Amino acid sequence: MKILVLNAGSTTLKFQLLNMEDEKVIAKGNAERIGDSGSFLTYKANGKSTTTNLVMPTHVEAMQFILDSLTGKENGVIKNVNEIDGFGHRVVNVGEDYFDSVLISNKTLEDFKKNVDFAPLHVPAALSGIEACLKIAPKIKNVAVFDIGFHKTMPEHAYRYAIPKNDYEELKIRRYGAHGTSHRFVSGEAIKHFGFGKNSKIITCHLGGGCSMCAVLDGKSVDTTMGFTPLEGLVMGTRSGDLDPAVINFMCDKKNMTVAECINYLNKKSGLFGMCGYSDMRDIESNLNNPDVKLAFDVMCYRIVKYIGAYTAAMGGLDCIVFTGGIGEHDNMVRANVMDALSYMGLEYDKEVNKNNFGDQEELTTKNSKVKVVVIPTNEELVIARETKQLIK
Repeated sequence: MKILVLNAGSTTLKFQLLNMEDEKVIAKGNAERIGDSGSFLTYKANGKSTTTNLVMPTHVEAMQFILDSLTGKENGVIKNVNEIDGFGHRVVNVGEDYFDSVLISNKTLEDFKKNVDFAPLHVPAALSGIEACLKIAPKIKNVAVFDIGFHKTMPEHAYRYAIPKNDYEELKIRRYGAHGTSHRFVSGEAIKHFGFGKNSKIITCHLGGGCSMCAVLDGKSVDTTMGFTPLEGLVMGTRSGDLDPAVINFMCDKKNMTVAECINYLNKKSGLFGMCGYSDMRDIESNLNNPDVKLAFDVMCYRIVKYIGAYTAAMGGLDCIVFTGGIGEHDNMVRANVMDALSYMGLEYDKEVNKNNFGDQEELTTKNSKVKVVVIPTNEELVIARETKQLIK
């Protein structure tokens, strides 16, 4: 069985084709700058990588070029589109009715369109990817896998906000979280790696352009840092993270902004970038002699440490911390800063092992450490492929 996993952005369409017999990636790539004159497709298969400039006004053209590459004579990996058994799509959040992965039908597609407001920066792109597949290959089944899915197990006292019950029930304002496929994958891998039994207490740290953490008790999400949208929680590349909501009214008044403009400011012009002008950790760590840059780095790490303390208390203990995502997997300075702050927990780590780890699955802590720390590369595409396989059988 072959599954094509798709992750659509507003101007991108990432893809991976997996053989589900051995769960290996057959081909992968990314269509970029969709809708722009400089659009191009990166395609990797059979040990070769190519980048081709192509005209892609919409996701439909991008999808067609992806399928053309997969079936091409020079570096194709399948004879025709019918060898693909299903399309698995990443969908962030379309409300409480859709936590579990679902086969896409006309009804679900209409429901998704009605609930774009739950993730307005992400869902429209996912819909473009889904509709492109339906138009080009209408006989192949499509499955939506939701970023919020893993967080379905959060108890009500963790996901409810302290607002009137009627507004929660009518508007579905609550904590949803995100990055669920990542948190699910790496927590499961940590349980296998350490041989944890029941009631394992794990905190997963997905740190990248977007950052979130998850408290995982006995393999189930019981709390997470992102909230109604991915704006809440940790300091991120361009997102502010936690903020007094009254700031929005204050800024709208003082800077003559609309609410929409202010939310855009908090999503795209704040976070690390807003504090110091850099959003890439490589740039930040190259300029730590600049006080503003050093402060941004410290604020980000402090927020991670603070949530680890909170989630340890919420779960009544801690067995393991997992670092994943672009920063979590590759940035030894962030990991070191966080682990140094947790020595009071009895956390001991090998500084050389941490310094030399740039993305390999590896334990960072010593044998005597009371809390284990491990780097585990995330694999959200595999989770989506597995979910798709289960639903199209």
